[in-house]
Amino acid sequence: MTITELIVCIVAGLGAGLGTGLAGLSAAAVVSPMLITFLHMPAYQAIGIALASDVLASGVSAWTYKKNKNIDIRHGVIMLISVLIFTLVGSFVSSLVPKGGFSKGMTLLVGLKFMIRPIMTTKEVQANKSEEQKIRQSILCGVLIGFICGFVGAGGGMMLLLVLTSVLGYELKTAVGTSVFIMTFTALTGAVSHFYIGGKPNLPIMIACVISTLVFAQLGAKWANSANVKMLNRVTGILLCVLGMVMLFF
Repeated sequence: MTITELIVCIVAGLGAGLGTGLAGLSAAAVVSPMLITFLHMPAYQAIGIALASDVLASGVSAWTYKKNKNIDIRHGVIMLISVLIFTLVGSFVSSLVPKGGFSKGMTLLVGLKFMIRPIMTTKEVQANKSEEQKIRQSILCGVLIGFICGFVGAGGGMMLLLVLTSVLGYELKTAVGTSVFIMTFTALTGAVSHFYIGGKPNLPIMIACVISTLVFAQLGAKWANSANVKMLNRVTGILLCVLGMVMLFF
């Protein structure tokens, strides 16, 4: 591995890890564009490495949120099943392969939303809903997210965060915790399928990206769980806007 490759992997892990730990952003939205743009890596291999980086980063972040009781595993599992099934359905229906502009533009727009209209919902709002209503909404939202992700090939992390906060009424920390819990399994499924189809990845680059993303995701998740909601909204919004603009630029 060259010095340039190492620097790109560390910077990619920095953006992806903080995005995952703070906002539930999929590492694939940051790592793959960096590898493609600066290391000229084939897109399919870059996405596989990005998804592999997402697995541990999301898993460790989810555990941190769980320790702080900022996660809804029960309804997260229900949504996860819907997302996985309808991602396959969306992929089957789709006949076009987009260039990723949807995910990049959405990252910027969601970042602006958190700065302009911060999520100040409390856990009591979600607790007041009936169990039947929670299950029904989790299934329907999982169907929508899964189909769109499969059809356009991007947007999972941001769509999860947007739906969990705006549609299901989760407060921000629980939304991020539940989002990274779901992404742990969706990323694992995606990484395995990419490596099975595309073959062995560039191991040094993959290891560097995985470690870098994991370290910064852990730092981001620990800070997010100790920060006040107003500050977390502001930092999340700024981070997403910066990442969105950088990805759109490149």
